[in-house]
Amino acid sequence: MTTTQNKWVIDIAHSNISFKIKHLLISNVRGGFIGFDASIYTTNNDFTTAQVDAYIDVASIYTGDAKRDEHLISDAFFNTEKYKQISFVSSDIEKSDNDGNYEVWGNLTIKDVSKKIKFDVNFGGFNTQLDGTMVAGFSVAAIISRADFGLLWNKAIETGGILVGDEVHLTADFELHKTDLKTLEMEINVPIVTNSVAY
Repeated sequence: MTTTQNKWVIDIAHSNISFKIKHLLISNVRGGFIGFDASIYTTNNDFTTAQVDAYIDVASIYTGDAKRDEHLISDAFFNTEKYKQISFVSSDIEKSDNDGNYEVWGNLTIKDVSKKIKFDVNFGGFNTQLDGTMVAGFSVAAIISRADFGLLWNKAIETGGILVGDEVHLTADFELHKTDLKTLEMEINVPIVTNSVAY
C-alpha cells in the first residue's frame, strides 16, 4: 500500500485571522493580524491526520487605530520586543459531525504562557486552481481568556465595570494549497488464509 505525505501552505491572499473583544461592556472592537504562516502536513488528503504548526507575527496587529495598535504591541500588552510570535501546535483532531465540522486541540502560546485550547473548524471542501493545484478551505473559531495568557492591562470605568473585556473571540479563514508531495511506501504483512480463515 502506498500513502502520501502532503504538505499544505497558506495562500495569504485568500486567508485572514481576526478577533473581537468587548469595549466598555457594550460594544465590540475588532482587529486582526496581517502576518501569519503555518507548516501543515497530512497523510494523503485526510485532514484528520493533520499536523499543524502555526505562528502569527504579533507586530502585524491592526485595529483601525494607530495609537491603539502601538499600545497593544507595547509591554502593557503583547510586548513584541520580547515576544514576537503567537504560536499554535496541534495535538488532536476529532470529527464532530458529518457536515465538515471538527474540533482541533493544541497548545496556544502567547508571550511566555502555553495553554491547551480547542478550535472549532469547518472544512469547506476541496477545489483546484486553474494550474491544477489542489486547494482546501477552512473556517476556524475559538474563544480564549486574555487573562489566561498574561494580557492583564485594564482600567475601571466610572459607571462600574472595566474598559476592556476578558473574552477574545478568534476567527479565521484559510485557503491551503497542496505542495511538495513525498511518497512513503508502507509494508503490509499479508495474512495467511486457509479455508477462508485468517491466521
